[in-house]
Amino acid sequence: MQIVTMGGVTVGLLLLVYTLITWWPGAKALRKDPAGSAASLLPFLIAWAYGVLAILTVGGLIGWVADTTLWISNWLGDAALVWGVGGELGQRGPTVAYLPLTQTGGAIVLLLTVVIIAVAKRPKTPNEIKASLKRGTWCGICLGTSAGVAGFAAVPLAQAANWLGATVYGPFA
Repeated sequence: MQIVTMGGVTVGLLLLVYTLITWWPGAKALRKDPAGSAASLLPFLIAWAYGVLAILTVGGLIGWVADTTLWISNWLGDAALVWGVGGELGQRGPTVAYLPLTQTGGAIVLLLTVVIIAVAKRPKTPNEIKASLKRGTWCGICLGTSAGVAGFAAVPLAQAANWLGATVYGPFA
């Protein structure tokens, strides 16, 4: 499993900030239709949750893609911190012990992978939703194993995936 660095957390936070700034409908529109305004953020949030679960997988193709994405993000973020603001290279980000996915929790991640890919490849899906799915997944991968507010949802999401997997697949798993 790839360990997140300060650069990786920074990339994840940049993706989150960018999404929130481009989503912001304005205070008046938000007060007028809060549910409608929040609904446009839903694809990003679903993909973010998927990204968090993807980085928690410990192997296989999905785990390899998530680890590679995090490695690239760490490198990009570290380079931006070193050459952009004079930070130190490769500082390990604050991490917490993560809750590994069970076999059935991993099966749920595989099912979610198919859902994300199917929605992203569907011709009728608007481009803004496709972009939001990609940004959300990337953001979740970057922030999924970090400590603090950035990675707060990793344990509850892993517990939910493990529970759902045990419920769907039954006791034999």
